[in-house]
Amino acid sequence: MNDELSAYEQEAEDTFDDYQDNYNDSFYEEDDFDTGLDGLEEDDSFYADDEDGFYEEVEYIDGPEYDDFLEGEYDDYKASSIGSIDPNDRTLTIVIKNESGSTSEAILFGANASEPQPAGVSVEVSESSHQEVRNETFANPFVIKGVKMSVSNPLQFDQVININRRTATGSNEAKVWQPRNSTSPQNLSQNLIDDSQFTAEITPRDSIRFKILDGVTIVFTFTIKARVNMGNLLKGKNVAELSTTPRTTGLPQLDLMQKKRNRSSGKRVRRVYRKNPNYHNRRNRNQSRNRRTYLKRR
Repeated sequence: MNDELSAYEQEAEDTFDDYQDNYNDSFYEEDDFDTGLDGLEEDDSFYADDEDGFYEEVEYIDGPEYDDFLEGEYDDYKASSIGSIDPNDRTLTIVIKNESGSTSEAILFGANASEPQPAGVSVEVSESSHQEVRNETFANPFVIKGVKMSVSNPLQFDQVININRRTATGSNEAKVWQPRNSTSPQNLSQNLIDDSQFTAEITPRDSIRFKILDGVTIVFTFTIKARVNMGNLLKGKNVAELSTTPRTTGLPQLDLMQKKRNRSSGKRVRRVYRKNPNYHNRRNRNQSRNRRTYLKRR
């Protein structure tokens, strides 16, 4: 019986050639099994991704608050990379009147074509002038996010608004915005709508066109979300500027909720660390991933 047990034991030792008498001392010794990692030297470990022997470790953390995110880290931008738009310098108030005696088409922006308004249609900008706004878009294009539209006749809301982009080579892209979709039964004023989702990129190629009914006055209040400021080049700063102040709705409850939400909620940002694997026991971490089951002697 003893001879038979010894024969089984010898056979087991021959089969499992990485069997060791002392499990703790020789656990990480090499074996002769084909692991598929032939030619992988110790210096070419899983954690060495570049010539300096460093690897990247990525962690997603809570980013800075919306109001103050320019002061923190956001992707690869530095704190002073993107400028901030003055909250008092981000509004365009445009008044359009039609006294032509019939329905006519009004044209906003469109600096490249600079088409004149039809007879009897006037376009005025309260902050400056329509021509000045057109000229501004050549060097400093901007993005509109949010509009308030008031009309003297609620039927004007049924006229769709076209946002056109026409290039010098003749191509023409058009988007349509329907003001009637922004009306609400809860709105006590049937002559006013407020759409915070209205978006339009205004460059010299872009224009906003719509039919205006006879005798109607329209007031657009556009909010600028982002713009290009070429003057920042003289200061060595990024030409991009962003408005970080929440857009005012005129409803105290909503404005307070927006202010509170922007202060409490942070963005999820991606932060990359550069670490040296030599601070850790790279050999133990490598081999612990492929830990094998060993046969113990009874």
